[in-house]
Amino acid sequence: MATSATTLTSLSFFSSSLFLSSPSSKLSTSLSFSFKPSSNPSLSISSQLSTLPILSFTGEKIGETYLDLKSAPPETARAVVHRAIITDLQNKRRGTASTLTRGEVRGGGKKPYPQKKTGRARRGSTRTPLRPGGGVIFGPKPKDWSVKINKKEKKLAISTALSSAAENTIVVEDFGDKFEKPKTKEFIEALKRWGLDPKQKSMFLMMEVPETVNKSSRNIGTLKMLTPRTLNLFDILNCDNLVLTPDTVDYLNGRYGEDYEGDTEDDNEEYEEEEEEQSGE
Repeated sequence: MATSATTLTSLSFFSSSLFLSSPSSKLSTSLSFSFKPSSNPSLSISSQLSTLPILSFTGEKIGETYLDLKSAPPETARAVVHRAIITDLQNKRRGTASTLTRGEVRGGGKKPYPQKKTGRARRGSTRTPLRPGGGVIFGPKPKDWSVKINKKEKKLAISTALSSAAENTIVVEDFGDKFEKPKTKEFIEALKRWGLDPKQKSMFLMMEVPETVNKSSRNIGTLKMLTPRTLNLFDILNCDNLVLTPDTVDYLNGRYGEDYEGDTEDDNEEYEEEEEEQSGE
C-alpha cells in the first residue's frame, strides 16, 4: 500500500485501516470487506473480499476471485501483528556478541610494579578494565534471544496482514512457462502491463518459482519472490503490492481460511521447517 506524504513508515501496511491506533475505528469501506462473526468472535473474524481481479500475462482482466481469510478484530489486529513481527525479528538475532573479561584477557599475571614505595597507585594487573588492553566490564556475552509464539496466533497475524494487503493485491495467471530464457527487461515490461511500478516494492507469492522466472526477477531490487514455505510476515508488511497466482489463492484460502479444520502432523512439520528457515535467514 502506498504511504501518504504526511505519514511515512517503513512497513507500509501498518497504515492500513486494520492497524489504526484508535480501538473503536471502523474498517475502511473502500476495501469492500463483508465481515461475518465466527463461532468465537473474540478471537477472529472472517473477511471475504468481494472482487480480486485476475490478469493474464498480457495485462488483460480475464476473471475475478476472492480471499476468505481469518482476521483479527480491528481493536486487536495491530497488537497481534506487532507481537508476531517482533517475535520473527527477535528470533533472527544470532546472539553471538561476546567480549573478554579481565580473567579471559591474555597476560596480566605478573604484578606490574611493587605495591608500596613507588608513589603510584597500587596496581595488581595490567589487564584491569581501567587500562587499555584490559578486560571489559559488563560486556555482551552469547545469549539466546528467541521467544515463542503460539502457532494459531502467528497464523492469525499472517492472515490479518494478507487481509490488510487485499486492496493492493492482484492475481496473475500462471506465467512460469512464458519466459523461454531469463530476461530482466521482459519481466519489467510484464510488471508495467500488470499496472505495477518497478520502483515500488512488490512481493510475488507462487507455489513454485521456475528457474527462468527466478533469474529474470532476481536483479530487481524492489521485488521479492516467495513460496508458501518462505512466506513471512515482514515481507507482507514491507511491500507496496502483492501479486498472487490462482493456485496461491486456493492455498491461502485453505491454509488461512475460515474453514480450516486445524493443524495436522504434516502441518506441524511444515511449521517447524518454516521456523528453522526463517530463523536461519
